[in-house]
Parts: sequence; C-alpha cells; structure tokens
Amino acid sequence: MLDQPFTTRNLSRRQFASALALLAGASQGLPVFAQQTGEHPLQPAIKYAEKSYAKAAALESYQATFQKRELVGNTIVSQRAKMKFRSDPFSVYLYFESPHEGREVIYVDGRNNGNLLAHESGFASLIGTLELSPTGSQVMSENRYPITRAGIANLAKAVIDQWQKELQYGETDVKYYKDAKVGEYSCKVIESSHPRPRRQFPFHMTRLWIDDKSGLPVRVQQFGFPTKRDAKPPVIEDYIFSSIRSDTRLTDRDFDVNNPKYNF
Repeated sequence: MLDQPFTTRNLSRRQFASALALLAGASQGLPVFAQQTGEHPLQPAIKYAEKSYAKAAALESYQATFQKRELVGNTIVSQRAKMKFRSDPFSVYLYFESPHEGREVIYVDGRNNGNLLAHESGFASLIGTLELSPTGSQVMSENRYPITRAGIANLAKAVIDQWQKELQYGETDVKYYKDAKVGEYSCKVIESSHPRPRRQFPFHMTRLWIDDKSGLPVRVQQFGFPTKRDAKPPVIEDYIFSSIRSDTRLTDRDFDVNNPKYNF
C-alpha cells in the first residue's frame, strides 16, 4: 500500500493557461512540450532515476532473489529465483525456487555460441543440459524479455528509456511516495501515469521503487490501461529484487556448468 504523495507538481495560472492552449494537440497525442520553457513533470523523475541507475551500474557483481509477475501472451507468469549477476562479462546464473524448483540457467555473453544453458530438475533432468537461444520461442514462452536484459541496472534503464521517449508528450502525471515497503526495504516510489490510452504510451502507470538505504532500484511495476471504467489497471509487469548482496566477488566458477555445487 502506498501512502499519499509527498510531492506534487503545481501549475501557476500562466502555466495552466498555456496548458489549456495546448490541449487540442495533446488530445491527438501530439508533442506539446517541445516549444515550452517549463519543465516536463518527467524530467525530475528521470534525474532521480538516473542517480539510482548509476548506483546499480556500478555494481560489478551481486547475488539476489529475483521475483517476477508478467503478462506473456495471454498468461500471467510468476517466478522466483536466486540470481547471481556479474557485469563484465555480462553473466547470469539462476536457480529457480518456484515454479520448476531446481531448474538452473546460465548465460555468459560471448560464450556457448551466444546461447543460454538450462537444466531442469526431477524427471525432466534426464534430458540433460539444453543449449537454447535467449530469444527462441521455447525460452520466450515464459518471458517478456530475454535474459540479456536481466539485472538491476537494466531494470532501471528500461524505465529511464521509456520516460525519455515520453518527454515530448503531454498527458503525464508524476507523483512521489515515501515509506513504501517492499520486502525488507523501505522505499521511495516514483509513479508516472497517463489518463487515456495513446499509441506512444506503452503503459497506463509506471512505478519505480528505490531503496532508501542503498539508493538501488529494487522494484518496477507496469500497469495497463483499465478496460472498464472504475476497474483496476491490470498488472503487465512486476519485477522485484530482494536480499541483494554485493559484498562477495563472483568469478567464472559461478557461471560454469561444471561448478560442483550445480546440478548440470
């Protein structure tokens, strides 16, 4: 549950009059801020998000718990996994806790023919280790994005890129919340929203959660436009990083199928 916003963007009478004059263009989804001298409400949000992104990008490696709930096709996919991440070379190890408990996945940029390596648990483990394209249909049947976009920094970068594209348009409201809880973290939340569907707005509402203590982005939520009046906006994407540990140095061994701690 989010508290009431502690910051709002108030318009002066002059700014409000200018906004009314631009309303016709905004109603057609046309760029309306290109010739304005006032600050777009997303600009402060982007600056704040960029600071958080910089902290995430500075992490050379870390371990964390990753949870996701996302719409893939017409199905909501929910997963929870232990993650190891290294920035150079870009490397990801996943141990699934639910569903598919025991499934392991490894991806290292520039290795294994550009593919990820996956090993199932239980009876399915008899198949052995599979080499799969990160963007192949088998992998993408459970994911909106390929593993090449995994990680805390990429989570924030995707939101920043989205907001930067939306800077040229009106019909954007931004709110800020404090003392929001996600797992063990107390967070500030930046929330952007758009009143009605437009071709340039992929989501009705976006929330970026930033941990107060570390400054890291720990959650991103994306909501679709409600299909009925007074209906709740549907969850399209919800990604959470928790139990983040950056105090241990990860090596090639952590991203090797021959690691004796793994079951490949």
